[in-house]
Amino acid sequence: MQIWGYVIAAIGFLMFLGGLTKTDFAVYRILAARSRILWGDHVHSFYIIAGLMVLAFGVLVALGYIHR
Repeated sequence: MQIWGYVIAAIGFLMFLGGLTKTDFAVYRILAARSRILWGDHVHSFYIIAGLMVLAFGVLVALGYIHR
């Protein structure tokens, strides 16, 4: 079990949660503002999908399926 996997999974979960709730958290607002240039009105959907992908990657790292 890798501690970095849990960290990556937590970040992915926060990305997913931020996109789902469209939160006013400062870090999410900054990231969403930068992403809005490319994704337009679909920025929250992008963070939902990207958050799930990062979460899945973090779980795989934490379980040891992906390692260096």
